[in-house]
Amino acid sequence: MSSFFENAKGHFTKGRVSMAEVRKRAFSVGLNVRTDLAIEETERLADETGSREIPGVKVEEEIQGAVKITRVSIQTEEGAHAMGKEIGTYVTVEAPPLLERNRILEDGISKALAKEFSAVAALKPDQSVLVVGLGNWNATPDALGPKVVGEILVTRHLRDYVPPELKGNLRAVAAISPGVLGLTGIETMEIVKGIVDRIRPDLVVAVDALCARNIQRILSTIQIADTGISPGSGVGNRRTGLNRDTLGVPVVAIGVPTVVRAITIASETIDTLVNRLSGFHKLFQILRAMGGEDKEALIDEVLRPSVGSLVVTPKEIDTLIQETSRVIAGGLNAALHPNITAEDISRYLMG
Repeated sequence: MSSFFENAKGHFTKGRVSMAEVRKRAFSVGLNVRTDLAIEETERLADETGSREIPGVKVEEEIQGAVKITRVSIQTEEGAHAMGKEIGTYVTVEAPPLLERNRILEDGISKALAKEFSAVAALKPDQSVLVVGLGNWNATPDALGPKVVGEILVTRHLRDYVPPELKGNLRAVAAISPGVLGLTGIETMEIVKGIVDRIRPDLVVAVDALCARNIQRILSTIQIADTGISPGSGVGNRRTGLNRDTLGVPVVAIGVPTVVRAITIASETIDTLVNRLSGFHKLFQILRAMGGEDKEALIDEVLRPSVGSLVVTPKEIDTLIQETSRVIAGGLNAALHPNITAEDISRYLMG
């Protein structure tokens, strides 16, 4: 630990690397890509400016039992630039009960998700949907999308065969897990674009794993965005985005953070250490005065040779991904088929 701080102190006192150079190097390798969550960008700006008011951005919060819902609306180019995100709506459902694996609480979260998704998607009863499960099914932290697709009630192929009393309640829903470039050799957008051009859905729903800044949001937060998604952006592996511009139809993205970058953990550790020991060493005063970007740039300069772009995920990731995918699929099924009951599914669709 002491060697780390001596190294860090040297950046300032020995003139080996200026802070401007450290920041330049860190940003050149994508250090500024820290989170996929709009809510965390609003928190960052609030910390930097000391104000919760962000020009061009409207933020609303609502508490529903154990669930906190934050609706972030980026309304202007100024707001988009400040947030580092596209103009649009970002709804965050913060649900710590997801980590408790309590079925009753999970059902409540699914209902809240269904309500918020319905408001963002604004689907008409006769409109069709393609659900796309992004990610690598061979890597558990990245398998959320494929697992959600496995739980989706797909009905596009059934509409001509179901009983008359059910037909009017059944939306045409298709689902696909296209895999990742490393598995298929094909860009995800190219696969999805081909399917969209062929079946012509009215809406694409893209489900993916995200990267968060706050450790406490791992697998306890769900984000819904009407701006689409760039697969892999949270871990610096940005692929061609899935959005209205690339696919020609509206895209609603649903994501859950499953990893946090190691550099973020190191930064939070330093914050805690500085707060507890700031009176004992001048270095702590230096660190206390550093901004978030400068601090992460310094950590990146020290740690990158040994840990690179390491990301961290919980040890219970297998179970948590399974439970979270069930919650998301439950919410989507309820939103996409609002007039279909569990009894209908059992009687007509599961036999």
